[in-house]
Amino acid sequence: MINKSSHLKMNRNLKKPFLLKPAGKNYLWGGNRLNDDFSKGIDLSPLAETWECSTHPDGSSIIASGEMEGKTLSQVLRDYPQLLGTHPRTKGELPILIKLIDARSDLSVQVHPDDDYARKYENGQLGKTEMWYVLDASHDAQLVYGLQRDVDREVLRRSIEKGTIEKYLQKVPIKKDDLFYIEAGTIHAIGAGALIAEIQESSNLTYRLYDYNRTDKNGNKRELHVEKALEVAKLKKCEQPRQPLRVLRYQKGCARELLCRCKYFEVYRMLVNTERCRELVCYRADSSSFRVLLCVRGCGTIIMKTGDMLNFFKGDCLFVPADSMELRIHGKAQFLDVRG
Repeated sequence: MINKSSHLKMNRNLKKPFLLKPAGKNYLWGGNRLNDDFSKGIDLSPLAETWECSTHPDGSSIIASGEMEGKTLSQVLRDYPQLLGTHPRTKGELPILIKLIDARSDLSVQVHPDDDYARKYENGQLGKTEMWYVLDASHDAQLVYGLQRDVDREVLRRSIEKGTIEKYLQKVPIKKDDLFYIEAGTIHAIGAGALIAEIQESSNLTYRLYDYNRTDKNGNKRELHVEKALEVAKLKKCEQPRQPLRVLRYQKGCARELLCRCKYFEVYRMLVNTERCRELVCYRADSSSFRVLLCVRGCGTIIMKTGDMLNFFKGDCLFVPADSMELRIHGKAQFLDVRG
């Protein structure tokens, strides 16, 4: 027989937010800023990416606070799928993956398949549409965003073989606070000097077109996926990306703006400052979807209805379960507020 008080306690716990510890990736193009600037404490050098909120088999986040501390996010969401909410996008699984990316060198020129192609040719996996928010960028940083003119498949294939593909790529200068929506099929690359927060479908499917003939520490070139990439890539000229109109909406102690809304996710920027405010910022997730708060600047405290408190710092990632208890946020911080 289930103890009633234990059952009520578990129900309360399932409405509390919790911190996540990321999985780290040491890709050859990475730097050290994720450890230096965000205090990740991950023993990898370089530390190219941290998968902040992930249930992907290639790197699941770990619960880092509360009663379920030490368990993988994958395991917790399998045991308690109600944490995800009722939105059909979830289908009982976390539909997104959130990363921090430190590009000391240029990333490979690559493309991702859409859902239909991935389901058909990649054993039912998801495709990958993504959004980038620029946290910082060197004065000369840029990214590749599509092609600057129409190119047919054979011409592009020959340019890859000859190492001349860069003349077809559209390169875009970037600065702090820029955002870019990268639809599946768009040829793209993050350039050196960019520090990026990436919100994407829960997928690790990447088809490399070109990698500057680089070699790893063993002298081996990284694998390319030219034929698959050419099958899914958009080969028409891509319009120069424009920064969207963004409107900050203010309330006491907080301001919010929509960064991106698509069929895969919604992303808001949330600025909290309760230094002069006697009313703390109220926050909760409704029953339709979980939320993820990625703190990209500042620090503070989340105060729960139960009286529990959770401190957060720059670089922390918090999972807020669907139908959460009401939370109050105190501090001075900037978040990316992601809704599945």
